[in-house]
Amino acid sequence: MRVTKMARPRIVVLDGFALNPGDLSWEPLGELGSLSVHERTPPEQVVERARGAAILLTNKTLIGADALALLPELAYVGVLATGTNVVDRQAARARGVVVTNVPNYGADSVAEHTLGLMLEATKQLGAHTRAVREGGWARQPDFSFSVAPVSLLADKTLGIVGYGAIGRRVAELARAFKMKVVVARHGAESRGGLTLGVDYAELEAVLRRSDMLSLHCPLTPETERLIDATRLGWMKPSAVLINTARGGLIDEGALASALRESRIAGAYLDVLATEPPPQDHALVSLPNCWITPHIAWASVEARGRLLAIAAANVKAFLEGAPSNTVA
Repeated sequence: MRVTKMARPRIVVLDGFALNPGDLSWEPLGELGSLSVHERTPPEQVVERARGAAILLTNKTLIGADALALLPELAYVGVLATGTNVVDRQAARARGVVVTNVPNYGADSVAEHTLGLMLEATKQLGAHTRAVREGGWARQPDFSFSVAPVSLLADKTLGIVGYGAIGRRVAELARAFKMKVVVARHGAESRGGLTLGVDYAELEAVLRRSDMLSLHCPLTPETERLIDATRLGWMKPSAVLINTARGGLIDEGALASALRESRIAGAYLDVLATEPPPQDHALVSLPNCWITPHIAWASVEARGRLLAIAAANVKAFLEGAPSNTVA
């Protein structure tokens, strides 16, 4: 690990637009060095833009071993997110390059979005709003009309896979709606203590019991395509699947088949395996699949917190005491 105090280093942000499309300030980073911010960086320009930089910040732009080998002055890579699979951490470690991430900045933001999807699933807010806009209410003889079934969250069973900060916050919000919560915890992110009022079970039991299943585990070799054809088959035909974590947790072909054949009632997704998706993506056109464009994390408050933590990570590194290190 290369940790040295630096005076006015060159700092490069490779893909800053998603984090800060113009409603935040880069000043906290600019105070720490000579800052260059690029909205997006194509793969072939990574080395060119990063050359001479001691500090490199990336959100989704890949920093592989080949790029690291061509950047001898690089001492630090800060990931502007929690997941760090965009950086070859083994290669960084071998070259003495410190890698950090930004954990726990968006639990409230993602949890609230998850609850929003759950409310959409039970209240059909979008369908009813469209019906009113299209004149459906004005044509009715009664004071109230419905274009889709409306139901309650109360007394439904929510299954949660992954019980880190976000999963725990989702459970807390769900219990405020009088839901029953059952958790299948996965990996190191969910080793915290038990939560009063929450049940715990093996994954198969959770899937079989859940009226709604919400994914909050990280994408790892062990969790890739965790929700496959077999596990979708364990779910109730009336159940809905919610994913605000990582698209790769789901076998999207298997999900598309399950939705087309009504083997589950619906899916509410904020993430896909490929982002942005191709125009002919199998899930996008399905009437029982609702997709938001990876915005659960992106509340202005969460992005502001992310930027503040990222700047604090850089400052700590420059002072010789790096924090939130992952390599």
